[in-house]
Amino acid sequence: MHIAGNVQTLTPLQRELTEVAATLGRERFAPRAERHDREASFPFENYDDLREAGLLKICVPREQGGLGADFATYVMVAAEIGRHCGATALSYNMHVCSTLWAGVIADALEMTPAQRADHEANRAVHFERIARHGKIYSQPFSEGGAAAAGKAPWGTLAHPVDGGYRVTGRKIFASLAGAADYYGVLCTVDRPGATQRDALYLAVPADAPGVTVTGDWDPLGMRGTVSRTLVFDDVYVPASERLMPEGLYWQAALRFPHMFATLSPTYMGIAQAAYDFTVAYLRAEVPGMPKVLRRMYPTKQVAVAEMRIRLEQTRALFLQNARDAAVDPDKDTRMRLYAAHYTIMENAQALAALAIRTCGGQSLLKSLPLERLYRDSRCGSLMLPWTAELCVDRLGRECLYEAGERDEAIE
Repeated sequence: MHIAGNVQTLTPLQRELTEVAATLGRERFAPRAERHDREASFPFENYDDLREAGLLKICVPREQGGLGADFATYVMVAAEIGRHCGATALSYNMHVCSTLWAGVIADALEMTPAQRADHEANRAVHFERIARHGKIYSQPFSEGGAAAAGKAPWGTLAHPVDGGYRVTGRKIFASLAGAADYYGVLCTVDRPGATQRDALYLAVPADAPGVTVTGDWDPLGMRGTVSRTLVFDDVYVPASERLMPEGLYWQAALRFPHMFATLSPTYMGIAQAAYDFTVAYLRAEVPGMPKVLRRMYPTKQVAVAEMRIRLEQTRALFLQNARDAAVDPDKDTRMRLYAAHYTIMENAQALAALAIRTCGGQSLLKSLPLERLYRDSRCGSLMLPWTAELCVDRLGRECLYEAGERDEAIE
């Protein structure tokens, strides 16, 4: 089953790149996934494969040496990778977002001629690093406060100095910590009265003096992302390392909300993988297991039918959301985005849980992938900036209120 639905509806580039991802996933990522999960070790060899296949530059524009993939193409590829190794897909997202945000999303934003010229010069450097030299970018986001949910300025500060900035702060759950060459840090320009509008998206070189990686990484799931804590202690960063001009991140967040939905394709892939395993198990087609058929039992048939129905519902929203992505979406599109993101994250966990119940006790063995899929699936609903709770909160409010409307509090 193709994760992007009817293969005939895909563009040639989408067919080509999803097949590349599927081949890498089946032959290389899936066999390594258990070890990286058990060790909580970063899959460096998977990134070597992504680099060799050209997928590190998937969303770098063609004129800058990349593959020129759009949002829909990227999320299909990410979902296919997630089908085979969730941790690789999730950390890969953090890399690709740097090119999406600085690329096609920035192209849709309003900038002054000076800002546009500055951005073109800066991103040419970033894109060359990725397309020609295979460098890895990350996107440390969380700080343990309200900033990642869009309710406060970032606590990480970039103080303007001659030729650049001095960056001070910390990021938690920083995927690719210790593995990326550049950390795409969201911070606040340090000026009096700074607000969310003073956000800055800045690439901090991993080897810059004052950058350290601290803490252990021993979580429930997504163990191969190695999302340790990043500390920035008065780190000098040249102005040329801006991934967007000052203040443009805030405009992007308001006008291109799909930029926050690039986490969910990983979990679409996990949902698909849970279904795939269940079918293979009931058909006695899991490698290394005894050839004991279980498909003839009505209870198993009902359960797998329920899984397929939930999977198709999830995939339909996933693909519609991919097609919807554009600057300045209307209200219905934005609300469908919240619903899709919530549905994918929650249904991945529900499908993994149903798969375990259907397959039974053997599926809990760590030698089989379902136990890992179940743990990985639980992480999606907790990830900022759009946790499941925040999606429901935004969706409920926007269903009932138009812009500018408010009510007095009821005692």
